[in-house]
Amino acid sequence: QVPLVESGGGLVQAGGSLTLSCAPGRGGNGYPMGWFRQAPGKQREFVAAVHWSSNSTVYADSVKGRFSISRGNARNTFLLQMNSLRPEDSAVYYCATQIKYYEGAYRNFGSWGQGTQVTVSS
Repeated sequence: QVPLVESGGGLVQAGGSLTLSCAPGRGGNGYPMGWFRQAPGKQREFVAAVHWSSNSTVYADSVKGRFSISRGNARNTFLLQMNSLRPEDSAVYYCATQIKYYEGAYRNFGSWGQGTQVTVSS
């Protein structure tokens, strides 16, 4: 199994932007792919997902209007464009390959990447 690799994390000031990339995404299983994040001392939480064939998207309320998920230009990659970043967006961001809405929350039933750190300074 080819491992997922995230990239694009880093340190940015509040109000700034970052773009995360995940590769190789594999859209053949029919389920949405996307991103979760985990801050220190907190549970991993859903951020955004995109359905590979329809391009339909879904976002957590906390990032709506600021983050945008999309398929990348490179084959089997997908991106998370993060704008107007806030200190509370600081976390390790993980890409996920098989996201389903189950028991009241979006959950990943597929592979995880190794994570990429995003730090937003105030």
